[in-house]
Amino acid sequence: MLGHPARFLWANMKILVIGASKGTGALCVAAALERGHSVTAFARTPDKIGMTHVNLKLVSGDFHNAESVAAAIPGHDAVIITASATSLQAFKENPNYFSMGTAHVIDALKKNKSARLIVLSAFGVGESRELAGWFLDKLVISFLLKLPFADHERQEAMVKASGLSWVIARPGRLTDGPARKMYQKEDGP
Repeated sequence: MLGHPARFLWANMKILVIGASKGTGALCVAAALERGHSVTAFARTPDKIGMTHVNLKLVSGDFHNAESVAAAIPGHDAVIITASATSLQAFKENPNYFSMGTAHVIDALKKNKSARLIVLSAFGVGESRELAGWFLDKLVISFLLKLPFADHERQEAMVKASGLSWVIARPGRLTDGPARKMYQKEDGP
């Protein structure tokens, strides 16, 4: 779901990627560097990203610590949140995993007068749930992944109400394969 301006990222931006050490976050860092942006990779252990680049800065921090997030935000044109728990147990321990960290990011962005936020959510959240089908809706979203999906709902509501320029990405399935570059875009309010 696209929130505000269709041309969201311009050339030579300073981008902060939260949750950058592996998976989608690390791929996001690599793609941003490839496009000529300056990137700050923010993670508990950013060295896990395993890359170096003249325009890459590694910052150790905690998505769930307001001071840590606030210290990383200044000087960036956009923040991309890709942070996720490594196990379902993490959601049992903190059912507000996504929304808690996102609240810290939103607060810091507002204090720094920064306005661009991109959030990685999931297909099946919000209005995309009606497209999920019975199996995905009843077994996966409502049962197996109930806690993370409920928190993605809270996270998205916070982003939409933030007053910031935002984009919410809801991938249907993330794999380790090559990018297919097939996207569906919907403009929101």
